Amino acid sequence: MTAIAGKQPNYKVAPPKSGMTIKQQALINSIIVNAIVILLVLLWTIPTFGLLVSSFRPRDLITSSGWWTAFVTAFQSGAWTLDNYRSVLFADAMGSAFLNSMLVTIPSTVIPITIAAFAAYAIAWLEFPGRKAFFLVLVGLMVVPLQMSLQPLFSLYQATGLNGTFLGIWLAHTGFGLPLATYLLFGYISSLPVDLIEAARVDGATPMLTFTRLVLPLSTPAIAAFAIFQFLWVWNDLLVALVFLGTRADVAVLTTRLSELVASRGQAWHVLTAGAFVTMIMPLVVFFSLQRFFVRGLMAGSVKG
Repeated sequence: MTAIAGKQPNYKVAPPKSGMTIKQQALINSIIVNAIVILLVLLWTIPTFGLLVSSFRPRDLITSSGWWTAFVTAFQSGAWTLDNYRSVLFADAMGSAFLNSMLVTIPSTVIPITIAAFAAYAIAWLEFPGRKAFFLVLVGLMVVPLQMSLQPLFSLYQATGLNGTFLGIWLAHTGFGLPLATYLLFGYISSLPVDLIEAARVDGATPMLTFTRLVLPLSTPAIAAFAIFQFLWVWNDLLVALVFLGTRADVAVLTTRLSELVASRGQAWHVLTAGAFVTMIMPLVVFFSLQRFFVRGLMAGSVKG
């Protein structure tokens, strides 16, 4: 019994039945997964690439052949043109609509994130009466459908003169995005190490100083991740812009102008392709410029320690 008890168990992992080693099997699995991901990326990118190619082709070529034939006739005279973009930006007022979209989207992204960061920090680290009840109400507002609030807000804006103004749509997007922004930032800010907050308090830092010098810099990934979502949502929004801004040329945004192009020039595919790609430029720029924060923000708060 002593000899048996003194023996150390010798466990060996059985090799794969196919005769491959574990490293070879892992390599094959990795290749398969990467191939599937690349295939999905290509399938997702091909329509966008086709839209870009078509936006530079003349009308007669778009209506007579597919976009993939552009590379066959790439060096022929008249195969490429900028007339589609000239027509969209100047004749169809997409240029001014682009500026209006920027005027709507940037404040509608910055304002709710700023308020949500303060609110999330207060709920996570400050003691005040009704903190839990306030957080529950905030979470409950996330399930309220957007469409339920459009009519009351529209009536309120009509009475106060905010309808058709940039201030009105800034307030609307702030109200619609604030609950989700506060909830997401709370999940990250509340996961910060307690020792950091307590050390700041011991050093005599005020709550405002702790927030601006410590919490805010550490929360950059989460803030940037939500900024991408909010920017894309506001930029691509049609319903809220159509209700609170309307179709006036001085305040119309890109999505509104593009919908009017579809209605008035539904057969002019050469113009619609250019207009559609103009609406995609800023979302692509914002996403790729903040891409390094995106994954970090999505993973923020998921693992502690």
